[in-house]
Amino acid sequence: MKRVGTWVFYAIGALAIAYLALYAYAMLRGQPFVPGDPIHIFRSPDAPSYS
Repeated sequence: MKRVGTWVFYAIGALAIAYLALYAYAMLRGQPFVPGDPIHIFRSPDAPSYS
């Protein structure tokens, strides 16, 4: 049981570090992240339209 608790602790720590790394990447990227903005997917203009 103690071993499972240790692995859970490590997993939570790894998730926290990954979250902080993604946050740092978003801050250093230069583009502000505003909730509610549409997601822009850039694709080739020659791509077919499936809509």
